[in-house]
Amino acid sequence: MENSNPGALKRLWNFLKKPSAKYSILALTSVSFVVGILFWGGFHTALEATNSLEFCITCHEMRDTVYQEYKTTIHYQNRTGVRAACPDCHVPRAWGPKIWRKMQASLEVWGKITGDIDTPAKFEAKRMQLATHEWARMKASNSQECRNCHNWDAMSPELQKQTPYKKHMKAKEDGQTCIDCHKGIAHHLPKEYVDPDE
Repeated sequence: MENSNPGALKRLWNFLKKPSAKYSILALTSVSFVVGILFWGGFHTALEATNSLEFCITCHEMRDTVYQEYKTTIHYQNRTGVRAACPDCHVPRAWGPKIWRKMQASLEVWGKITGDIDTPAKFEAKRMQLATHEWARMKASNSQECRNCHNWDAMSPELQKQTPYKKHMKAKEDGQTCIDCHKGIAHHLPKEYVDPDE
């Protein structure tokens, strides 16, 4: 006696083998899966390629200004050999915030295309605006990019000088974030900047 009511798996298999207009749903699903993997791989590769120091300094606006400043800081060269490059400070590591930051960075590409900061003079004229925007972004994220490497709880009272250690612990207690005190840590401060503590 033939079973007129096949099991759920057999019904699913029969559905997947049915042709759409020209191809079976199984073929369309398989092709879509492979295309999806290729797209994701290409997208991820492009995302990571734009997340490198080498990519950032392809623009002379960055190479000739902030990159030269950064090369004189402890984040570039230090006794331990640990280097924080552009994306370590300017691009979040978590996927969602990273994508959001990349979308914001598209406005920076627009600035490149329009020549908004294409000379040292134009860059200096906009430095305060650019820095203020970046400081606000870091403040809003609780300086997450800094905290990827620096941690209040890992600060040692024995290894850190007492004055900075006390200031760090006070800042932690007061709910401050890294950028509140460390503006200008990797780049020159704008001429217009006034330290609120002075």
